[in-house]
Amino acid sequence: MLCTLGDLIEDVVVWLGEPTNHASDTASRIDRTRGGSAANVAYFAAATGIPSRFVGQVGADHLGDHLVESLRHAGVDVVARHGGRTGCVVVIVQPGGERTMLTDRGSAVDLDQIESSVLDDVRTLHVPMYSLATGRLATTARRLIELAHERRITVSIDASSVSVLESYGVDAALELFRELAPTVLLCNDDEARTLGLTSAPQGIASVIVKRGARPVQVMDSSGVREIELAPIPRVVDTTGAGDAFAAGFLGALSSGRATNEAVVAGHALAIRALGSAGATLDSMEARP
Repeated sequence: MLCTLGDLIEDVVVWLGEPTNHASDTASRIDRTRGGSAANVAYFAAATGIPSRFVGQVGADHLGDHLVESLRHAGVDVVARHGGRTGCVVVIVQPGGERTMLTDRGSAVDLDQIESSVLDDVRTLHVPMYSLATGRLATTARRLIELAHERRITVSIDASSVSVLESYGVDAALELFRELAPTVLLCNDDEARTLGLTSAPQGIASVIVKRGARPVQVMDSSGVREIELAPIPRVVDTTGAGDAFAAGFLGALSSGRATNEAVVAGHALAIRALGSAGATLDSMEARP
């Protein structure tokens, strides 16, 4: 089982039909979906037959109940605490597919004192940097990673975003990663550049650098290498593509496949997400 820890929030996805008309109307399509990096990874894993569990906090409100049920309906084992208000991210998608996110995480950062039993039957624990950056959730995440190491569970950390790394402090983030010693550190090209990564930091078994359509870069004890990838045929929306990669990659890795094969599996799932609307595997035409 793949266990993720972090946010389950609402994504309000706005597809711009034209460049933004400042101080006036802009033709758009707006959809509301389940979001949150940790929840997305659990969703993509379950959608492709990988047993997954999500651990997090949602608000004590109808929206939180709805998001929990939608994730359960997708086949995810959800361990959720209810309190405060459910968070929301407004995702603005440009006509070319690139996105900008306006984030209000609500009570997701208030999660504390979870039971160690959430790691029962777990082979891989995945924690986005979002979960390590702030609030009581950060303390909870560190403790759960310690417990995972004690149980010899594979630990994966995602660097999450340049803005989060810069807000936390680049040097502090690097020190945190060395201290937590994940088996895998996932990041994109911008995040790797921000962290100044040219090799795997001490204590981290491997760093996987996603670079869009370009070859994925792998940094590990054998050095630095590139893995060629299949072309990306169509980009509808980049929302959740990195989370889909993480789900496909970690699922393949936990099943015993080699790193190169796991990268290919992650890329294949990311391609499906890129051709879908929001952090789903649904086509744009299939959405109501």
